[in-house]
Amino acid sequence: MPTRYVLQPVDPNDRSKRRRLEARERRRKRRLVAAGLLLSLIAAGVLGGVIATHFSGSKPVRAAARAEPKPKPKLQLLQPRPWPEEVRGVHVTVALAGVPGKLEEYIAMKSSGLNTIELDIKDENGDIGFPVNVPLARQVGAAKQYYNVRQAVAKIHASGLYLIGRIVTFEDPLLAAGAPSLAIRRPDGSRWLTNGGLGWTNPYDKRVWKYNVDIAEQAAKLGFDEIQFDYVRFPSDGDISQIVYPGKKTQPMGWTIPLFLKYARERLKPLGVRISVDVFGLSATRNLGIAQFPRRIAPFVDAIYPMVYPSHYVSGEYGILDPDSRPGTTVAYSLRDFRDKLRGRKAKLIPWLQDFSLGHTYSLSDVADQIQAARLEHSKGFMLWNAAGVYTEEALATPPFK
Repeated sequence: MPTRYVLQPVDPNDRSKRRRLEARERRRKRRLVAAGLLLSLIAAGVLGGVIATHFSGSKPVRAAARAEPKPKPKLQLLQPRPWPEEVRGVHVTVALAGVPGKLEEYIAMKSSGLNTIELDIKDENGDIGFPVNVPLARQVGAAKQYYNVRQAVAKIHASGLYLIGRIVTFEDPLLAAGAPSLAIRRPDGSRWLTNGGLGWTNPYDKRVWKYNVDIAEQAAKLGFDEIQFDYVRFPSDGDISQIVYPGKKTQPMGWTIPLFLKYARERLKPLGVRISVDVFGLSATRNLGIAQFPRRIAPFVDAIYPMVYPSHYVSGEYGILDPDSRPGTTVAYSLRDFRDKLRGRKAKLIPWLQDFSLGHTYSLSDVADQIQAARLEHSKGFMLWNAAGVYTEEALATPPFK
């Protein structure tokens, strides 16, 4: 029970004693307020844990009286499928993927060492291999039905193979014709075309960026393990002097491709898919005027795939009289330049190797020499290219150096 105080009559003139009594009364009232607050807390259960701990003889837990907010759970990002220890792959076009039984033939190459298939999502003509929920693709007639994408993904994964989806980016005749405001122009306002009569879209235009990444996003959600952007550059084939890029250019040409890949990464990475890019074989050696700079690109991709086809190198490159006749040496020199440019970057180096004949007839030994050169230059693996889809299967079984 609180102490009772009996007030005695005080001489009004005794001010000192009166002040002492008033101070005592104020202290009594404060104690009564504190006791009431304590009882309220106990009744609300806030101090129940502390009191129980006290009477059990254990050390009081101070946090019980002032519980701190629980930390928010961290957002778990999806992770891509594991990379093969050494990538050994081939390219498959949209047309071949739609031929009954053809995809199964490529999958069967697993017995010879194949572990990766690159399947066209959007090709050089602007055709998309399967319907996508991208309004602009439907508007320009790009979304076709070459192959059943869900079945293709399921078959490839069921076989334990890694699946790359290729998107030809800025060379896009269908989009350039169907949406002329997105196309590269000539000074007279007409569409600029390559020597082969193909239209290009404007690499500066963010609407073109969105179109390609919208398609990539659909593919990622369908199960592709990696999205590989090809023709992610400025044009090189045609009268470059006649090119006019419509609209305002918000960044220098040399930074446009890295910024596009940064945009693609921001949208695609949360989906648990890898991002890669194809580049010219000489892009690490010199400025080709197409805005492909491997060191600038590397921070935004998981892998860079240089197209080191020996037939594409002119006489005298790397001091070799005929690079096409010395495929292993040509590949080694080119990849050495790439390794030098990418030093300190995390992006993997995986070359596209030549498995076709152009002037010089390629044999098994020519393809195998390129594969061994890629291994000597510490690449993550290799991909074989043949536009006709015919591959030297025995080359895939080329054993690594001991």
